[in-house]
Amino acid sequence: MNRFDYVRPRTIAEALSAAAQPGSAYLAAGTNLIDLMKIGVARPARLVDLNHLPGLDAIEGLPDGGLRLGAQVRNATLARDAGFARRFPAVAEALLAGASAQLRNAATVGGNILQRTRCAYFQDPDSACNRREPGSGCDARDGENRLHAVLGWSDACIATHPSDFCVPLVALDAVVEIEGSDGAREVPLRNFHLLPGTTPERESVLAPGELVVALRLPPGADRFAAHARYVKLRERTSYAFALVSAAAGLHVEEGRIVEARLALGGVAARPWRAEAAEIALAGAIPDAAAFRRAAELALAEARPSGENGFKIELARRIAVRALSLAASGTPTRLPALPASPFASSAGGLHD
Repeated sequence: MNRFDYVRPRTIAEALSAAAQPGSAYLAAGTNLIDLMKIGVARPARLVDLNHLPGLDAIEGLPDGGLRLGAQVRNATLARDAGFARRFPAVAEALLAGASAQLRNAATVGGNILQRTRCAYFQDPDSACNRREPGSGCDARDGENRLHAVLGWSDACIATHPSDFCVPLVALDAVVEIEGSDGAREVPLRNFHLLPGTTPERESVLAPGELVVALRLPPGADRFAAHARYVKLRERTSYAFALVSAAAGLHVEEGRIVEARLALGGVAARPWRAEAAEIALAGAIPDAAAFRRAAELALAEARPSGENGFKIELARRIAVRALSLAASGTPTRLPALPASPFASSAGGLHD
């Protein structure tokens, strides 16, 4: 690990000032950043510690009915908040499906959306990786790539975004609140992460020195609470990243879908919102045929980036599974294996 300066600011303004120096990085829980520093992938010259800033660890109801999550709220704290889980059960399920209990106790919601890809070539300093070193190439293209992207990838990068948490948030139109030297701004989470194109080193819309201070769920996002699920398929049942995942939310009235939300994880460099599928589901009877059609639309543009063509069919099936489980009703209690397709749960309307 390289030598670095350490700064503990007392305010957001001090943090922004400290991070203005080139080579600076913000430190939250460090569950991703410190690992990358240890293997030589991240080499910041200065760490700006956010853990002592006031006001970033609150879960706040808003006057308009929305909900604001401070960037320093811990994943476990949010997942276990009874009020939050009642309103946004798919988000709670996604949080509990990620990492281990120890990591969830430390990791923050702001850090979660900013975590880097788990592509093995990105994490190996001896491999060519355009995301880590622009212009060096992408060894994943001709390497071990069965876990890589099938949507939105380019010849420059085929990595995927690893977050579970982000998938239902994108489905629910979450907004990212950002502070920077030029003031505050807001970006829809669905536009926050960038597809690789020819500049895979740009992973998000954040400008140098900008800081994520909160996530916000808009008013009415909880209208899917009675029919919402997150399903994650992985190579082992726990402590693993998704091969593919899906978050589904349905607003059902008189036996028909009034509105649907569907987002996929593990398939692209950002959580993938399936708008065409949502449009097709509006007005439909919530049955297997409608869900299969929606899954086909969700993956219509998918193409293998290597030896991973199987992920396309896998993603279709996970989308159908998530929609079917959502239609059955949100369980009154989360299953013992949250988000696992092997969890036994008969469902039941959310109380």
